[in-house]
This record gives sequence, C-alpha cells and structure tokens, in this order.
Amino acid sequence: MPSLLVEVLLEPARALSLPLAGWDLLLRQARRANLIARLHDVLADAGVAAPPPARLHLQAARRIADAQRQRMRWELGCIAQALAGVTPCAVVLKGGAYLALDLPLARSRLYGDLDLLVPRAELAEVESALLIHGWVFEPLSAYDEQYYRRWMHELPPMRHRRRGTALDVHHTLLPLTSRTALATPALFEDLRPLAAWPGLATLAPPDLLLHSATHLFHEGEFANGLRDLFDLDALVRHHGADAGYWERVVERAGRLGLRRPLHYALRHSARALGTPVPAAVQRELEAAAPRWPLPAVLDACYERALQPQHPSCETPAAAGARALLYLRSHWLRMPLPLLLRHLARKAWRRLTGAERREQEAAQRVDA
Repeated sequence: MPSLLVEVLLEPARALSLPLAGWDLLLRQARRANLIARLHDVLADAGVAAPPPARLHLQAARRIADAQRQRMRWELGCIAQALAGVTPCAVVLKGGAYLALDLPLARSRLYGDLDLLVPRAELAEVESALLIHGWVFEPLSAYDEQYYRRWMHELPPMRHRRRGTALDVHHTLLPLTSRTALATPALFEDLRPLAAWPGLATLAPPDLLLHSATHLFHEGEFANGLRDLFDLDALVRHHGADAGYWERVVERAGRLGLRRPLHYALRHSARALGTPVPAAVQRELEAAAPRWPLPAVLDACYERALQPQHPSCETPAAAGARALLYLRSHWLRMPLPLLLRHLARKAWRRLTGAERREQEAAQRVDA
C-alpha cells in the first residue's frame, strides 16, 4: 500500500481533505524521504494551499533547496577550476548532473554531495589536483582505505577542508569485483560537455537513466530510495517522448551490461509511480530478469523498501525486506569467498576495537 506521501505527490488534491494531524504526518514522511521540497512544488503547481503551520515548513524547504542549488553550482565551478588541464572528461553524475543540465527534477532536489566519474588511468592525477585545491579524505581505518582503493569503484570519500563539500570520485559505476560485468570504457563514448563549466560533462540522457537505475537497484541502501525512484520517473517523463530515446536506452543497456537493473528500475517505477514505459520495452527487458521465484521475492522486497523510512510506513516485513536487499547487494558486489573474508575481517576488527582506534588516529592526523 503506498504511503501518504506517495499518494499526495501523485494526486495533490488528496491533501485538501487532510486534517492537521494528516499534514503533520505528510511532512514527516516527506522530510524523512528527502522529498519535502518536491512536495512544496507539487502542491504549489496544483494550487493546493497548505495550512499555515505546514506552509512554514514547506517554504523553508523551498528556500533550503534554492540555497543548496546555488551552492552546488558554485562547487561545480570550483571543481572545474581544480581539474582544468588534468583530465578532458570529468563527468558529473546523479544530482549534480541534473542540476548542471537544468532538468526540471533538479529544482526540488536536496543535495548531499557531488559525484564525479573520471577514467581510471587519470585517477591519480585527479586525486592530486583535488588535494592541492583543498579536498581531503574522510578519516578511515587502514583496512577501509585499502578496501576502497583495491576493490571499489571510487576513491575514499572526500570533503573540502574549508567549505565542507562532500565529493565522491568514481572511475566506474560498480565495484571492480561486481558480478555485473560493466563495460566501463563505453561510459565515455557519448558525453555532453557543459559549456558553463569547461572541462566538465554529463552522461547522455539514456545513460543518465541507466546510472540512476543501477545506483538504486544494485545497491542495498534505501534511505533515499523513494527519492531516487522519483528521479527515475522524472527522467523518463522528461526524455521519454524524444525521438529514438527508448531504442537508445535499450541499446545502451545492452552495450554497458545493465539490462537487468534497468528492468527492475522501469518495472518498479511503473508499478509505484505510473511511469510511462512502452510495453514493448518492458517485454524486451524481461528477458534479463531471473527465473521465478526470485522476481516475486524481489518485487515483495522492493515494494516494502521503496517507502519513506518513517515509523508510519514500517510494516512487519519492511525491516526484513531491507535486510534481504542489503545482503543481495553484497552478493552482487563481490564473489562469495572474498565477501565472507571481508565481512569476517570487518566483524573481527569491530569486536576488537581496531577499526575505531585506526579511525581516531586518522582523525588526529587530519586535525
């Protein structure tokens, strides 16, 4: 059953009959899902006036979204300056890309960090340039540092020393040990240079959708899952009517090896939000799905996980569904022997306090 938040975002007129307690619940769900600025815009576009106490929260969310958007545009300029002459193809991903392209969904999005994609061969030079311009690595244990650099698809998380901006630098979209064989060089085949930020680019519209789908349906964290599902829906609604869009999406999914996450993304976005996906595309992608009963199990898990993580949306099976999807994400992330060794080592380090001591030491060095 959809949450109150989803019901109102899809049918804003439903908010007209809400009592104050209903508005309170609606705002709490929206805040937990990072969709409160979107709620403001949906209600405003529909001409639905919130009662005064709720209106104050919605207007504050609108101002925060505007301020964050302005800040992120400034950060894009800082990153472009830092990487000038270092790499010809630094690709802005996810929310930063939506903002740089001025897509409609960017206006109501709240931003936590920026994500970049650069060729792995240029990763060392990019890292050096960012360090010179004030970005530093978050304190990590030595083991976690090795984990990122040896097996993951990105550098350890970075943060600017003065401005506090969080930055994730990727060299591919999935861990190097992932069971999904991603054709990483193909990611750089069709980029869209950003005139406002020379040296930066975004993925082409089909690849924007594929990255969004892969991020949500290959990973196992759902704190922003509902927001990301609305992002998928918005990307489809914005580009879906473009000539040749769906043919290119399916072609690129095959080229990159991402047909399965695309299948899950379009299936669940259509089921939950009514995303307009051509039936022929859905049928073609179904060939990438596993055999029964796994699809039925995943459907049940995603239906429960892709909700606001608010107590009002918790069902007896919700926590179990998220746990199963978290385990699935680790199963997809690395082969079983490596996964067992990694989890055993992490558990042992936490039990003995070694991880905490190394993080504290790293924090002292950083200070």
